[in-house]
Formats: sequence, C-alpha cells, structure tokens
Amino acid sequence: MLQEYCIVCHDNQTKTANFSLESADINKVADHPEIWEQVIRKLRAGMMPPPGMPRPPLAQYNQLRDWLENQIDAKAAAHPNPGSVVMHRLNRTEYSNAIRDLLDLKVDVSTLLPADDSARGFDNVAGSLTISPTLLEAYTTAATRIARTAVGFWKSPTAAVYISPADASQNQHIEGLPFGTRGGMAVRHVFPSDGEYKFSVQNLGIGKFIPGEKLEFLIDNEVVAKHTYAGVGLSANNSSDNDGSIDVTVPVKSGSHMVGVTFVATNYRPSLDMIRQFERKSLEDNPIPQLEYYPAVGILRINGPFNPTRPVDSPSIRKVFTCRPSNQSQEDACAKEILTTLMRRAYRRPATGVDWEWVQAFYKEGRKEGSFEDGIELGLRRILTSPQFLIRAEREPEHVAAGQPYRITDLELASRLSFLIWSSIPDDELIEVANQNKLHLPNVLEQQVHRMLADPKADALVENFGDQLLYLRNLPATSPDGVFYPDWDDELRKSYRRETELLFGSIIKENRSVVDLLTADYTFLNERLAKHYGIPGIYGSEFRRVALGPDLAYRRGLLGQGSVLSLTWVQNFRTSPVKRGVWVLENILGTPPPEPPPNVPPLEDTKSDGKVLTLREQMTLHRSMEPCAGCHKLMDPIGFALENFDADGKWRTKQGGEGGVPLDTSAVLWDGTKVNGPIELRQALLKYSPQFVRTITEKLMTFSLGRGVEYEDMPVIRSIVRDADKDNDRFVSLLMGIIKSAPFQMRTPEEEGR
Repeated sequence: MLQEYCIVCHDNQTKTANFSLESADINKVADHPEIWEQVIRKLRAGMMPPPGMPRPPLAQYNQLRDWLENQIDAKAAAHPNPGSVVMHRLNRTEYSNAIRDLLDLKVDVSTLLPADDSARGFDNVAGSLTISPTLLEAYTTAATRIARTAVGFWKSPTAAVYISPADASQNQHIEGLPFGTRGGMAVRHVFPSDGEYKFSVQNLGIGKFIPGEKLEFLIDNEVVAKHTYAGVGLSANNSSDNDGSIDVTVPVKSGSHMVGVTFVATNYRPSLDMIRQFERKSLEDNPIPQLEYYPAVGILRINGPFNPTRPVDSPSIRKVFTCRPSNQSQEDACAKEILTTLMRRAYRRPATGVDWEWVQAFYKEGRKEGSFEDGIELGLRRILTSPQFLIRAEREPEHVAAGQPYRITDLELASRLSFLIWSSIPDDELIEVANQNKLHLPNVLEQQVHRMLADPKADALVENFGDQLLYLRNLPATSPDGVFYPDWDDELRKSYRRETELLFGSIIKENRSVVDLLTADYTFLNERLAKHYGIPGIYGSEFRRVALGPDLAYRRGLLGQGSVLSLTWVQNFRTSPVKRGVWVLENILGTPPPEPPPNVPPLEDTKSDGKVLTLREQMTLHRSMEPCAGCHKLMDPIGFALENFDADGKWRTKQGGEGGVPLDTSAVLWDGTKVNGPIELRQALLKYSPQFVRTITEKLMTFSLGRGVEYEDMPVIRSIVRDADKDNDRFVSLLMGIIKSAPFQMRTPEEEGR
C-alpha cells in the first residue's frame, strides 16, 4: 500500500512529481536510507500521502513510520559514521568574540572583515568559509589595527562615522542610554590612544523645533558635555559655522567605550516627530504649520586622537600584560610569558617551542625598532594572523585507516564545545581540563557544559544560533511601505528582534521544553511594542516579561510574534500567506518545499468581469493553475489561518483597514484538519510537536558541527530526541545529547583523493 503513496510536491496526476517510490523496494529499507529518510520525514509531518489522497488509519500510519526508522537505525548502529570537517575558518562573529575574550577588547569587526556566506542556514558551516587572498589581506589589516589598539600607540587621528537608520524614531528613551533622556544614538567605539577626540553631531532635522532641547554627550553613560539646542548648527554658548554641526572636544582614555548622544527629556509637549508616525493621531486636528518637531540625531562623527599619549592602563592592557619587566634583563622572560599565554588562549592549546620561535622573531623585531610594548604589539600581530588562530583544524592521528571513526582529542573537544556555546575560544579552565585529558569523561563534560551555559558569553546561543535559526538577522532589511504601514519604524524593528531573542533566551536559561517556542503563555514587551500589539499598562523602554492570558492567546509562541510575521510580507505592502506557509513548513515541520518552477504567473487582482478580488480569492485562483496547485495546497492554508496578522504584525479583522473586507481565516490543512485563525492553527501544529523537536535538533546539530546534517545522521538525531523526550524535550537535554553524540566527539578520516 505504501508504494501507492508517492511523495510529491505537485499533483500526482501530472508529470511534475519530484519523487516517487514506484521503484523502491520496501524489503531493502536499510540499504537505501537516502530514499527512506525522505519518506520518514514526510510521515512525521503528516504530509504523506499528498492532500486529497486516501490515508491509512492512524495506528497503521505510525506503525509504518516506526518500522522504517527501526530498520534504518539498526543498521546504522552497526556501522557508525560521524562524518568529517577538515578545516573550519573562524567566521566574523567568532573572530569578534575571540578578540573580546583574548584581549578584553570589543571591536566592530564588520568594519574590518567582509560578511561570511551562509550554508544550511548558518554562517559557520565549513564549506562556505572559504579563504581568498583578499580575505587574508583583510585579516592582516585587522590584526594590525587590533594589536595597536590593544597594546600599542596610535599617533595619527582616525575618523569614524555612525549614521542613524533613516526610519529611526527618537521620541522616547533609547535602551542603553540613561533614564530621563530622549532619542539620540548609542554606539560602541574603540579609542586607540589616550588623547582628545572631537565629536560632531549632524542632521538634527529640519523644520520648526520645540525650543530648549538639551543635548548631552556621554562616555560610558557619564556626561562629558552639554548643549542647549536652538536650531540647526546653533546651541546656547556655541555657534557653529560648519553647516549644521554641533562639535565638542573632550579627553578620552583608550579602549572600547559606549558613546551616547541624546536629549534630556525635559519637554513633553505633543510633537509630530519626523518619523514616529504612530503618535500623529493625537495631533491630526492641528494645522500643519503649527506643528513642532523634536530634533533627532542623524549622524555622529568621532575624530582623534589629538595630542595623543601612550596609554598606561586599559582593560586590554591589563589582560595582555601579565607581567612588567623592571629592567631590560627581564624583558625576554616577561615577553615569553605574555606571548605564550596569548598563544595558549588564541591557539586553544598549550604553545609549543616552534610556536614561540615564530612569535619571538616578531617580538625581537618590534623591540629592536621601539619599546618593549612595541615588541609585544608586533608579536601579537603575528599571533592574530597565524593559521593556528584563524583556522580550527583537527589533526588525524597516525595509522588510522580511511573511513575508520576515531575520537578527537580533548583539546579539540574543548574547541568544539566553546564555539558551540560561546561562539568563541575556550577559557583557561576549559583548556586546563582538556589538557589533563579529563574533558571527555561524562561527569566532567556535563559539569563544564553547565558552567559554560551559566556564563554571560552563552548569550551567543541566542544571538548567533537563535538569530540565524529564526531569520532575525533579516529584520534590518525589512521595511513595509510607510504609506500602508505608517506605524513601522526602526524602534519597532529592534523591539521585534529583542522580543524573540528574550523568548528564545528564556527557553535556554530556564531549561524549558523547546515546544514552548510554539506555546509560551508569556512574552517580553516594552512600551513601544505593547502599544503596537494593543496591550495596555506597559510603560518605558525596558523589556519585561508579560503574561499572555486567554484574551491574548493568539500572541502565544513564535507564530504570534512580530519578528516572524513581519519577515513574511511581500511587495512592501501586504501579507504573504505563501511565505508564512513556507516558514512553518521549513522551521516547524522540517519539510521545506522545493523552489518554485520558472515563469510562475503573478497573482491576478481582478477577474474578467472587472470584480476586484481579495487576496484569498487571488490565491485560490492562482492555486487552481498548474504547476502551482500541489505546493500551494500545503502552504496556502497555513498562511490563510495567520491572516489576522497584518504585514507589520498588528492584529486585524478586516483586509484593507476598518472599511475593508472581513477576513476569512478558515482553512483545511494538508492532513485534512480544519482550522480557523492562529489559535486553532497552533493547536493543529502541536500534533506534530515531535517533528518540531527533531527540526530544532537537526538545526542545532548543523550549528554544532559546522556542517550540514545528512541522511546518515538521522539515526543519531532520533536517538537524541528519544532521550530528550524523557526530560520533556528540554533544551539542555537536546544540547547534551548532541555534545555526547558520536558526530560531536568523533571524526571519520577523509578518503584519499577527496
């Protein structure tokens, strides 16, 4: 009976089916896992057979699925293959975090290195992390700047420009700036030397402004200068002749500092902010000429240092200089201590004699031309350009046959572990435990994992893994048309991202079930986001945990969050049921549809009789045409059930505003389940929560290994999920299952010629 059920994306009556079981032999399932793993995935998601075809009873359906899995798993257990990744270059995020932990220096690496390519949904997959001559040159330049900033001496001024997003709103307090302030900009800037720095604020806006706004300049939230803003280019006791710029010059110590430019929130008169359209309703009865605007910070320029001096103290100097020679005879020994300590951390293993010989030569060259500090700077530059730092390479032991799995060393395990949890290098404790060959011991390994998860650096699991998993990195490019969505601005965009990050972080930190990502009866809101959602009683820019009672059940879980909903709009002005359906298929059910065929006809917004069609009617007409029908039977019903959410994530009951057409959110899903609206859709999807757990586990495994998960890995995935199910699918159980698995702790040597 099974072989009658072809796995197709398009209608099985056409020749567009992309997969069939007509020639498959069910008696040889274990010999062809590449075929039957696709069947299992479809069965797990309830998508086999295709919509409209008869289905066997549920008990038989599940029995078949379990039997297929058991057949494949039994053979895989006898012939394990953990896979192999030969080399893994640090990506930009890992490089930045490594510099932070190695030198206690926070650097905006995006200004030094190009963006990394992604594969399998993540930018740490080894196959996409190529190395080119241009990239090597960028690494050399970055190493020079970073080493000089950390321990050296910048004598020539440099300039940096920070630009506020075009749709940024500056009516209220901005997170990261002191309370009692309004608008402005907060940026992290690296000051390379002690000295004077010039701060210039430009593009404060045009038009009639509320008078008396007080502008403050801050370093690490300490006020260093104040001005009363009187107009473009003018402030009390300060006249500017450089075309609308307010300039201040202040002394700053070297190192990484938060720089803030903001207005004191002393004036709460109604304002028509140049961007913050969502508050315009309170002023719509005022004639336009009478409106006054709050000034807004558009550009911040930082120039310097002027009159520089060599820094004698900074976080990076304290981190690097573990000793100080009192005379020249002590310099070589002290240099060796400093640089071998740096190598140990940067190379993620104890330094060897050969390592020291290479770096020592650079130290001596720098010392010959300058001071002891100059020698350390040049030695550090050599470390930062070394392949031992930039490349995570795992050496194959001698006399291991090709295809024969072996356990990686504890130091290699420590590196895998730290880049998984911290997206950075191991700390001293982890290296020491690994160097003692104790890390692979189950109780020691588990203790180290829990220690690492409790460290603030574990936020990388949210900001790196979570942001890519949920496509949050795409939000900065999301901007629905302001004519159709006047409430949209950069503050809302950032709030959406933060809400989802905090939810994902709570799953990790509280060790909750990953299924709570779909069902959580709480979220995290600030005033801006709460207003957009229509939730009263939330004030201020700080995010706080908010319970979602029965009246807000439609906001529960990821499918009620603006980050997911606003990523799935189309053409800047409307929702996309197709994109929302694809998002669910890919991220919840783990069954992404194939790419659409070429020359797909566009939606028709009118019929031949001139009648204007609703979006749903357009989609229904589109779905009736080949070759579109098969895939849209899967995607469209999911998207229709989410149509209560507009493209900007707001709740609505009509399409086209208050005077529009009532929405029809009823749908019949691929498995025949009838739903109406997001709450019923979520309940229907929960039938497939085990598949959601598998999907999360697959993606976490991909991120953990730095390679794609293949059909050979599925028996291990199933084993991890079965064990985690005994602990209610908690995140740490899944994480520990991956860390203890053969793919994470073992490698298979590459065959010659590959």
